[in-house]
Amino acid sequence: MPETAAPLHVLRRLESSPRGLTEEQAALRAARYGPNLPPAPVLTPWWRLARRGLADPFTAVLLALSPVSALVGAWGTAAVTALLVGLSLLLRAHGQRRAERASAALGALLGDTAAVRRRARPDAEPRVRDVPVAELVPGDVVLLGPGDRVPADLWLLRTRGLRLRQAALSGESDAVARRAGDPGGALLGSTVASGTATGLVTATGTRTRLLGAWDGPPRPASAFAASVRGVAWTLVRFMLLVPPLVLCADALAQGQGAQTLPFAVAVAVGLTPEMLPVVATLAPARAALRLAAEHGVIVNRPSALHDLGAVEVLCVDKTGTLTADEPRAHASLDARGAPDPEPLRLAAVAAAWTLELGEVPRPAPLDEALLAAADAAGIDPLGPEGLAALPFDAERRRASVLLAESGVPGAHVLVVKGAVDAVLERCACGPGERARAEALAGRLAADGLRVLAVATARRAARPGRGYTPADERGLALAGFVTFRDPPAAGVAGALRELTGLGVEVRVLTGDQPGTAARACRELGLDPGEVVDMRALAALPEAERAVRAARGRVFARCAPEDKAWLVARTRAAGRVTGFLGDGWNDVPALRAADVGLCPPGAVALAREHADLVLGGKDLGAVAHAVRAGRSGTATVLAYLRAALSSNLGNVVAMLVAGLLLPFLPMLPAQVLVQNLCFDLAQTAYVRRGAAARPSARPVPLRTRALVRQILGYGALNAGVDVLTFAALAWGAGGAAGTRWQALFHAGWFTENLLTQALVLVVLRPGAGRVPKVLWAAVAGLVAVGVALPPSPVGAALGMVALPWRVWAALALLMLAYGGALRWIRGRGRPGWEPAASAYGPARAGRGRAQP
Repeated sequence: MPETAAPLHVLRRLESSPRGLTEEQAALRAARYGPNLPPAPVLTPWWRLARRGLADPFTAVLLALSPVSALVGAWGTAAVTALLVGLSLLLRAHGQRRAERASAALGALLGDTAAVRRRARPDAEPRVRDVPVAELVPGDVVLLGPGDRVPADLWLLRTRGLRLRQAALSGESDAVARRAGDPGGALLGSTVASGTATGLVTATGTRTRLLGAWDGPPRPASAFAASVRGVAWTLVRFMLLVPPLVLCADALAQGQGAQTLPFAVAVAVGLTPEMLPVVATLAPARAALRLAAEHGVIVNRPSALHDLGAVEVLCVDKTGTLTADEPRAHASLDARGAPDPEPLRLAAVAAAWTLELGEVPRPAPLDEALLAAADAAGIDPLGPEGLAALPFDAERRRASVLLAESGVPGAHVLVVKGAVDAVLERCACGPGERARAEALAGRLAADGLRVLAVATARRAARPGRGYTPADERGLALAGFVTFRDPPAAGVAGALRELTGLGVEVRVLTGDQPGTAARACRELGLDPGEVVDMRALAALPEAERAVRAARGRVFARCAPEDKAWLVARTRAAGRVTGFLGDGWNDVPALRAADVGLCPPGAVALAREHADLVLGGKDLGAVAHAVRAGRSGTATVLAYLRAALSSNLGNVVAMLVAGLLLPFLPMLPAQVLVQNLCFDLAQTAYVRRGAAARPSARPVPLRTRALVRQILGYGALNAGVDVLTFAALAWGAGGAAGTRWQALFHAGWFTENLLTQALVLVVLRPGAGRVPKVLWAAVAGLVAVGVALPPSPVGAALGMVALPWRVWAALALLMLAYGGALRWIRGRGRPGWEPAASAYGPARAGRGRAQP
């Protein structure tokens, strides 16, 4: 529908009339357009969700290795890989099924019934009856009254004092006046605050502006998910390369290619970080439980904590999020701008008698603020006797009351309050006086204040004749009352805390530029250059992007503007979060890496948000950021420890395959070793082993992580090769089966001991080692020392080690532990090594510190 159109043109285009559709026309259109309902929640079958999970590279490779392991007789390997595949698919399917239920909250937007004007036949008189909202069709004529929900997108045919509450749609904090023919009309999701209207339905269901935005493209992959996927594909290439290398090495060196197939498969499985889905899920899940218990934060998607920990830019809505959305009287000024309590008294009296005499269903927010300020100042707003009232309406943009003048029989006082220009045009003042008043009001508005003008006039009693808007003339300007929307409790401190964590805060609001700038200054944020999105809309796309990149405060944002700004920030390579509370914020919530909302958000926003704060104190956001960074550090530590050890072992196995006449490790030994290490690594996510969170946002960088793994893996491989030499020296000339069992036992023990050192030295966080990690390390050492000489070790093909081997292993472990600490110590303080797996800090933002 065009932004501007004549009523006749709109009616003809929709083949309707002010008398409404006939029942036959409505039935035909219902069949054509379908019901006026939100998208039905389509629940994908579990088997299809599981099939989608196979797109994950780790899952696909493990699933392929499981039957191969079974075919070559490695039943233990096959069982473990199948179990891990099942667990991974179950976790993914559960998260996707939960996301599919989000559309169920949309039904609350529409209400139950709507008053519709229809005709039984073309020549019949129209009748107004309640029709189920689902049965509305384009062309229907709908009647609205105070408190009604707008049931579809409407073009307004007639209005009388119509004001719509649409903060959840446009971000405007107060009810908005709407007239017949206004561009945009009345949109689904609005509520009638006052007045009445007759509207023509222009769009229903998913064709409406709101539901159409909701039913947009699928949510893009988050930053953390994309980074983990990059790591996964890198490792998959290694895994696919390893078995052929092992087979070729043994075939060339020993002529045992076919016999080493089970061993090659076991090596490929050993390179896989099998516990990654478990660690990546348990780390944020534990953090989510702590956030819920300590700060009341509800985490809808636990993995979103990883993204929140990496957030570099947090975009926030203003109204209802940063501010209380409760206007309060700020100052009472005379016509020259000097403090004067009289304008506040007069405005409060007008507000009180309007409620008493004007049959207003509920006070407007500004009237509530006036009455609260009068009460605080000890003013009795009902002290003067009220005689008549003309409530506010959108055409006049002012309200007036007639009072009996105290002590003067037969004399009345008319008090008028309203928009500055609407009151000044009725004042009997000269051009110079009016210009001064307009300039004063302009300065107050530029400072972010809402301005209400108050004027009075004396009138003689006129028995038997009522007052009309025409009597609002010849007024004397009494002054102005200003209002402000105060910041929500605790917001300023929370924003300072987020800024201290290196998170850049951007404000996106539907309010005017001056109001947005003042709110930011009150919160301690430097607004800089406030970007007016309506002015930005006329610029070319390239210039819009440049202006958007420079801005920190964006005013007069439509819902699509918020989503565009979030998407542009992500496209610039910065991990982006969005905090909003209304239906208009849903597109931006979906466009962000991570979406957050306060507890008072509408149901649809809560469904689409990844985190729902437990209270209005935004300090919980900072706690969630720290929890996310701690969880990501845990996942990184797991990847660093697991993959460096696994890669080192694989390289050592290739070397051993070229030097030894037998397999360097039996498939069953590989499996037992991997199980022990996997179980020990779960200590990273147990309570008491949480990482110390970084003080800066540190997005995961695949290349940097791979460099770390290669460096630590090369060190591990070097220690393994030295272990081979130590075993040859300590074997004392053993040969045949004895030498093979001794080699297997020595390398098995060395592997578990080096992995114990890796767990401690490369742990998440620095400082004292948690007890739970000491227990895991002790378990690895105990298995490595006690298993080879035991009956179980004998069944696995191992024997007890001589003392010379133990002495050599002790020296190697001391050297290896010292080398690990030295390499880590060359990096930045804390848990993050020099080659940061999260990448360098961005230019101009300083060096990222943990």
